[in-house]
Amino acid sequence: MSIRHGLLALLERGSRYGSQLRTEFESRTGSTWPLNVGQVYTTLARLERDGLVVPDGEDAAGHTLYAITDTGRAELHQWYERPVDRTNPPRDELSIKLAMAVGAPGVDIRAVIQAQRHATIKAMQDYTRLKAQALAAIESGQTRERDDVAWLLVLEQLIFQTEAEARWLDHSESRLVRLSLLADRRAEPDPPQAADTDTVAVTAPPLRASRTPRS
Repeated sequence: MSIRHGLLALLERGSRYGSQLRTEFESRTGSTWPLNVGQVYTTLARLERDGLVVPDGEDAAGHTLYAITDTGRAELHQWYERPVDRTNPPRDELSIKLAMAVGAPGVDIRAVIQAQRHATIKAMQDYTRLKAQALAAIESGQTRERDDVAWLLVLEQLIFQTEAEARWLDHSESRLVRLSLLADRRAEPDPPQAADTDTVAVTAPPLRASRTPRS
């Protein structure tokens, strides 16, 4: 998640102060990735250091406002145009957990998978319910449609992600069962070789001296 570019996107709409940026960021993403004010101000300080934002006075309440610069706007639009890099995927706790559970003493990896599958399906149901609420809010036209559409897109990504996770868990369990059966077969002793009753030994008769009749 790029907090840096998320804040630039919000500042492109106009000057904002720190806690206002946090509120709008969480509203746009449905609080899926909550921020604290410290994160926001630390990121703003780095953006200012890099020349992407500048202080822009204060509001009536004395909050320091920040505005995006032309350099910041160019950086933001390059981010929009640049595909997300997947060459260094983020660490996934579930993948690491299953990898460490394989062969771990006293760990029933199938129980680990089943517990995770239950939690994943529960999350998928919750996301689906929230999606229905977001669609209803958009159709009613009584809320901030831009934030609701943004939240809807985030929810649908989470639904697809949990569906893929559930399929991967099913696949992992099936894979482990097949590998376990294969290991059991390899550990079995070879059966004794039975005599081949279909093969009959043929012994040539002893040679005898032949008598050639005399003429």
